[in-house]
Amino acid sequence: MAGKVRYACDIEKSVLINNFEKRGWIGASADEDWNFYWSSVQTTRNIFSIESGYRLQDDQVINHFPNHYELTRKDLMVKNLKRYRKDLEKEGNPVSERDEEGRYKYLDFIPVTFLLPADYNLFVEEFRKNPNSTWIMKPTGKARGIGIFLINKLSQLKKWSRDSKTNSFAAPSGKDAYVISRYIDNPLLIGGKKFDLRLYVLVTSYRPLKCYMYRLGFCRFCTVKYTSSTSELDNMFIHLTNVSIQKHGDDYNSVHGGKWTIKNMRLFLEGTRGKEVTDKLFDDINWLTVHSLKAVSGVMANDRHCFECYGYDIIIDNNLKPWLIEVNASPSLTSTTAADRIMKYNLINDSLNIVMPNGELPDVRWNKVPPKEALGNFDLLYDEDLAQADILERDAKSRLGLSVGSRGRETKSSITGRPPPTTWK
Repeated sequence: MAGKVRYACDIEKSVLINNFEKRGWIGASADEDWNFYWSSVQTTRNIFSIESGYRLQDDQVINHFPNHYELTRKDLMVKNLKRYRKDLEKEGNPVSERDEEGRYKYLDFIPVTFLLPADYNLFVEEFRKNPNSTWIMKPTGKARGIGIFLINKLSQLKKWSRDSKTNSFAAPSGKDAYVISRYIDNPLLIGGKKFDLRLYVLVTSYRPLKCYMYRLGFCRFCTVKYTSSTSELDNMFIHLTNVSIQKHGDDYNSVHGGKWTIKNMRLFLEGTRGKEVTDKLFDDINWLTVHSLKAVSGVMANDRHCFECYGYDIIIDNNLKPWLIEVNASPSLTSTTAADRIMKYNLINDSLNIVMPNGELPDVRWNKVPPKEALGNFDLLYDEDLAQADILERDAKSRLGLSVGSRGRETKSSITGRPPPTTWK
C-alpha cells in the first residue's frame, strides 16, 4: 500500500469511525491534508463555494455532490421531476405516455404537489376540484418531521399564513417556503398501522449515471393505528412515521424501534398478496428510483470527487403502488436498536468498499466500476454505460435475429406493463 488513507469526519458516529479505524485509516482535521471526508452538507457547500478557492486533488473523495439539494430539497425535487417529464414528452419518449385521464402511465410516482406561496392559486384550483381531500404541508428545507401538518380546509391554510385578511397568500417568512402535497390517505397498513420504507441508494456518478440499491432497508411504523378520520388530522403518531416523532409516543417499543426489515415485509406481502404483485411493487420502486436520479442528472454538478448515499422515503398505498415522498442527503446514522446499529455499520462498510476499493488511497481517475464481489449488500441498480452498450448490442443482434439480455441493471428485468426494455435506459 502506497500510504495510509487520512480521513476527516464532521459527524461523530461510531458506525463511521469504527469503519474508518477498521481499515487502518488515520484521522485528520478538516484543515489538514485528507483523502476521504465524510462531511455535513454545510461543509460540502463550503468546500465547493467559489469563495473558498478550495480545489480537490485526484486523491480526495467526499460524500456529497456540490448541489445535492436538487434532489434532496423537497421543492427542487418536485420541480426537477416535473421538468424531466415535460422534456421526455417533448422528445416523444414512450415513457412519458399519459392515460385517458391525463395521468402519466409510467412516471406517476410523486403525489400531486405545489410550492407555496408561489403556486397558491394553482393549489386552490386543484383543491376545489376535490374539496374533501386531505393535503400535507412540509417546509422545503427541514427534516425529521419538523414543521409538518395536515389540512382539509382552505381556512386552515389561511389561518396558518398569518395573512387571512387579504386574498394573497403569504408564508410566515421568506425563508419558510413549503410544499403542499395530496396526502396518501389509503396507505397499505400492516397490523392496522401506517408505515413507510427507508431505502438506501448509493450514487457514484451522475453522468454517466451509476447507482446501487441497498438490500437491507427497513420499514418505519407509526405507533398508533391508522384512521382517515378528520378529527385525528393533528395526531402525528397516526400519520408521520419519523422515528424522531414516534419515539415520544406512549406505545413506542425501544426493542425493535418500530422498524421491520424490507426482507420481512417482502415475505409478508408475498404471503398475503402474492409473489407476482410483490415482485412488481419492488420493480416499480427500482423504476421510480432510477427516474428520480435521471431527472436531476442533467443539473447535478457531476464532480468526480463525489459520491452520495441517499435515504429514499417511499410510501406504498393499498393498491401496492409506491409513492416517492422525499430523498434525504444525510440519512440518520443514529442507531435506535442493536439491529439498527449493525445494519448501519454494514451500510457504511459496503459503501466504502465501492467508493474506496480495498481501503486504499483514492484515485478519482478510476472508472468507478467495482467488481461484483465488492458490492456487499448493494445491487447494481443502473449503469448508464452498460445500458448504452446493451442498446447497441440489442440493435445489432436484432438485425441478425438473435436475442440479448440486459446488463444495464442487475435487478429484476421484467417491467410489467411498460414500454419495451430499451426505454428503461
